[in-house]
Amino acid sequence: MSGSRAGSEVKVGSRQRLQMKVNEYKENQNITCVSLRPVQTTVLGKTPKVYLVPFSLSNYKPGQFKPSKSLLDKDFNNEVACKKCKKTEIRKTCKRILTPRMEGTSSKAESTLQKSSLDVYTESNKRQYNSTSDTVIVSVDMESSHDLDSDEDTTPGLDEFSGLSPYERKRLKNISENANFFASLQLSESAARLREMIKKRQPPESKRKKPKKKENGTGCRRSMRLLKVDPSGVSLPAPPAQPTVIADENPLLPPGPLEMTPENQDDDSELFKRFLQTWAEVSKTSIKNTEKELVNIKSYKANLSGMVINGDTVHKVTRGAIFSVALHPSEIRTLVAAGAKSGQVGLWDLTHQSKEDGVYVFQPHTQPVSCLYFSPANPAHILSLSYDGTLRCGDFSRAVFEEVYRDERSSFSSFDFMGEDASNLIVGHWNGNISLVDRRTPGTSYEKLINSSSSKIRTVHVHPVHRQYFITAGLRDIHIYDTRYLNPRKSQPLISLTEHTKSIASAYFSPLTGNRVVTTCADCKLRIFDSSCISSEIPLLTTIRHNTITGRWLTRFQAVWDPKQEDCVIVGSMAHPRRVEIFHESGQQVHSFFGGESLVSVCSINTMHPTRYILAGGNSSGKVHVFMN
Repeated sequence: MSGSRAGSEVKVGSRQRLQMKVNEYKENQNITCVSLRPVQTTVLGKTPKVYLVPFSLSNYKPGQFKPSKSLLDKDFNNEVACKKCKKTEIRKTCKRILTPRMEGTSSKAESTLQKSSLDVYTESNKRQYNSTSDTVIVSVDMESSHDLDSDEDTTPGLDEFSGLSPYERKRLKNISENANFFASLQLSESAARLREMIKKRQPPESKRKKPKKKENGTGCRRSMRLLKVDPSGVSLPAPPAQPTVIADENPLLPPGPLEMTPENQDDDSELFKRFLQTWAEVSKTSIKNTEKELVNIKSYKANLSGMVINGDTVHKVTRGAIFSVALHPSEIRTLVAAGAKSGQVGLWDLTHQSKEDGVYVFQPHTQPVSCLYFSPANPAHILSLSYDGTLRCGDFSRAVFEEVYRDERSSFSSFDFMGEDASNLIVGHWNGNISLVDRRTPGTSYEKLINSSSSKIRTVHVHPVHRQYFITAGLRDIHIYDTRYLNPRKSQPLISLTEHTKSIASAYFSPLTGNRVVTTCADCKLRIFDSSCISSEIPLLTTIRHNTITGRWLTRFQAVWDPKQEDCVIVGSMAHPRRVEIFHESGQQVHSFFGGESLVSVCSINTMHPTRYILAGGNSSGKVHVFMN
């Protein structure tokens, strides 16, 4: 009794659950399920379409899927063994009922789906955030033999349909999954379309509109004179076009002699007349040409220690950097000449009480004056050479600058006297040429032009004893030539000094015997060579380490010999405090001139008086510093 009662209760429970499920199906009779098996796929614009085969459950009846009574009456324990038979029977029943209906409605559903997809695409472009009114639940027939053979469905969320058969539960699972899939797909497509629409609807960058000019508006009053209009309203004729003249930065002075007119003083003043008279009288003083002997180095140091500088011996003589300095050989007066970068030549008489009254500045050139010497034959003459291609002689007795040599197509760098009478000159050019000039011949041209083996010539210096020899300093080579064997086409040097590794600034013979040569190089070295025997080689005696890097704004250093002591050289220094140094040919430092507050700049160009202990140095601002006893 108890077993039959329990079996009846199970049957009643299963029927109730089945009846509840059928009622739920009746409530959702309008739901349409579409199989996800594509028949044809096309692309419309950028929106893909999928044509599916639909079927309807509107005519579904609960008894169609009901198992046979014989299977339900069996014992509950044998239900598991009969599951395969139930599944096979349910599949055949569904196929027999649904296949005719699917075939009858396939064509109609396909056309309806195409139209609905087009409507959805059109409406989605019009509405940004509104979803479609109808929801299509698509079912995908994804079951396989493996799915049908599974003993238990473990899908979460369908436990309330545990009374249904596995087939029915599988169908409901697919319906829910596909509904979620197509809903998310539709949302992603709508979001993509929305982003495209937002990009298309972004307004272009607005540019500021320029206000329109009022043509008929009343404007501000303008001067008729500035408009070049006659008061009567008639426009004035255009002025004739004047040719534009391009002024040369450094125009050459006219050829011929120039009057010695000071730029800083009145040429009619009594001071200038007395200044010229003083120079003429000093030049008449004879210079004793006695044999000079080297002074003992100890007494020489003692004499150098007595040389001092003060505020009265420092003065600005020229405008711009000083490129050359010369001391007059007078024994009674101290007269200093300085050549500047601006082309000026300044003369300073230190014996005058007032510094301003003793300085006179002249303009015989238009470019830097790189070489300046007093004539050894007539100290009243001062010869100056400039980059502008002119060589002039200032005669203080006649107050005129005579033109000795002129070449407008070339630029001069240095010159020297080939004899004691100062009538023959040798001139070096920046392009490497060498000119021989005779002052006794009329005209301002050269006697002979020689093409040297150097690309450039910075300095040229004649041997003090054997006047046929002269030395030139080029870029990185130093050559010694013999004037007796010069070839106008291409002259080969007798000796070449190749120990230098960088640019060379100068090269000079020793002043008394010419047995030594001192060179200044940009490799921070002063070199002294033995030139006592001019043969195939000149040996290097000493190398002195010295800072010669002056930079762009300072005049380059040039080491020169002391005319009184030919074994000592004078050179400027970059060390602090500022100084001027003297070195012996052995490399030892002999003396350093310090000036304290009177010497606060670099004296790049220095020279020594031939007989007196007077040192004059020029800096790059036009000042001259004089050390004297």
